[in-house]
Parts: sequence; C-alpha cells; structure tokens
Amino acid sequence: QLSEDVERVSENPTDEREGEMEVHEDASSVILPESELGTSAPSLRFSKTCLKNVFSVILLFIYLLLMAIAVFLVYQTISDFREKLKHPVMSVSYKEVSLYDAPGIAFYPGKAQLLSCKHHYYDHIPPLVNPGQPGDIECTTRRINYTDPFTNQTMKYALIVQGPRDVKKKELVFLQFYLNGTDQDFSAIDYLLFSSFQEFINSPEKAEFMKDCESSYSGWKFSGGFRTWVKMSLVKTKEEDGSETVEFKQETSVVNYIDQRTKPRSDQLFFVVFEWKDPFIQTVQDIITANPWNTIALLCGIFLALFKAADFAKLSVKWMIKIRKRHLKRSRQVMNHIN
Repeated sequence: QLSEDVERVSENPTDEREGEMEVHEDASSVILPESELGTSAPSLRFSKTCLKNVFSVILLFIYLLLMAIAVFLVYQTISDFREKLKHPVMSVSYKEVSLYDAPGIAFYPGKAQLLSCKHHYYDHIPPLVNPGQPGDIECTTRRINYTDPFTNQTMKYALIVQGPRDVKKKELVFLQFYLNGTDQDFSAIDYLLFSSFQEFINSPEKAEFMKDCESSYSGWKFSGGFRTWVKMSLVKTKEEDGSETVEFKQETSVVNYIDQRTKPRSDQLFFVVFEWKDPFIQTVQDIITANPWNTIALLCGIFLALFKAADFAKLSVKWMIKIRKRHLKRSRQVMNHIN
C-alpha cells in the first residue's frame, strides 16, 4: 500500500501542490481574524481626530466670545468718549505768590466820611487814639462819580482805595468811617472788590471801568458799631473761549466795638479790615478728560484683536473642514478595502 501511495504521489505532483495551496489558503483564512484585530489603530486615530475637533470648536467659541467682548468695548469706548466731550471736568489748581496785584476796594459811603486809612503788617493794629476824630489817611484813594449801570439814571459816588499786596508780611488795610446820624434802623456801608487797582488808575474811562466792575463783581456790606474783618482769596476762572474772569471769595468775621467815648452819641463809627487769606491764587477751568489719541489707540488695538480673532476663526474653520474631508476620505478607503 505504501508503494502504491508513493507511486500515486509521483504520478500526480500537481495534486500535492493544490493541497499545499489549499493549506495555505486555510492558513490565510485562519490568520485573517488577527488582521481584523489590527483595526483598533484607525479607531484610535479617529478618537484623536475627534478630540482635536472638539478642542478646535471650543477654541473657536472662545475666540467668538472674545470678538463679542471686543465689539462691546468698541461701543463702550466711543460712548464714553462722547459722554466726556459733553461733560467736561472742573479742574482746580493753586498758584502760590508772595505779592498780589493790589486789588481795588470801592466804597459807597453815602453820607459817611472816611476818617482814617492805614496799612499795617503782621496783623498788628494799634488801638485808636481818638476814635471818631479825623486821622491820617495813608492809603492811595480816588473819588469818582458815575451813573448806575442797572438804571442809567442814578448817579453813584464811590471812594476807591488801594488794597493790600504783601501776603507774606500779612499786610492789611484798616479803615475808619464816621456817620453823623441816620434815619434808618440800621446803618451799613456797601463796598465792592475788583481785581486790580492799577488797571483802574491806567483806565482812560474810569467811569466806564467802574460800571463794568459793578456789573461783573458782587457787592458786600459792613455794619456800623463793629469791627469787620475781611479775609480775601482770589479765584480765576478760565472760560471755554480762552477768556479769564476773576472773582473774590471772602471770609468775614465781626467783632463788637466798645465805644469808650465819654458822652453817648447818636453818630456811628465803622471799622473794617481787609487782608489776604493765604498766598494761593485758585485757578478753575473745565478740562475735557477724553483724550482722542488714547481713544484712537485703544480702538486700533481692539480692531487689530478683532481681525486677528476673525483670521484665526477662519483658519480654524478651514482646518476643521480639511480634517473632516480627510476623515471621510479615509472612511471611504476603509469601506472600499473591506468591500
């Protein structure tokens, strides 16, 4: 039987090759499931791609949120700029001086008479020797008549006195007035402060100058029977058209005067002191805090961020589309391979 089998094999070698091919085919069919186990690598690549896409979408939303914030900042910046243009901020600055330009003090005494006037220093006012009697007038004074600027009919009489200058030495001006009787229940003298006595002296039309001062400055009063102490401070205001206005602020204190004259009298004595409060000139001006250059620079930065965000968003969308196409192409290739 063995010899017959050997003879059969030698006579039919092709059958043996076919058997070997069948064995190889069977082996390949057995190995095929192991190759199918290798498909886990594409699934892993797919999960990584999906994760990248998720992160890209999140990043895209973040940039869209940043773009929305940038748009809001642009709107807010423009709104703030317009609001600041409408509402300027008042700026107050102080300038220290050792000498003031001597102010002018315009008195409207009526029937009262100027008895004495003198400059003192370091707040030292010696006691009066003969109160109610004419004394020394050591101040620079001018007298002027002009028509009332509000009625243009009434004539007004004014006594102009040069005010104090030296603030470091606490220069003050002490004046004494006398009024012999009055038909009123109270007696007072009006006065007016204006910025420069020298301007009044140099003015060719002093009457017009005083009318302008009365129209521009506020009037004040001091009463008889008291010593009125007036401390002045100067405020300069710069207008929008570039002009400058000057006004005075006053702190007034009143001290009772004890009349030690022997006989009771019906006349009235007026005492008034003028001095500077401090050596600082206050300057007030409106400042627009909106700086156009800062606003333009901020807007440029915001628009640059917008363009960068839009560019990144566009590139991100293109990249996602490209990844999606590549994934679909690989899926089609796998399906074709399986088919």
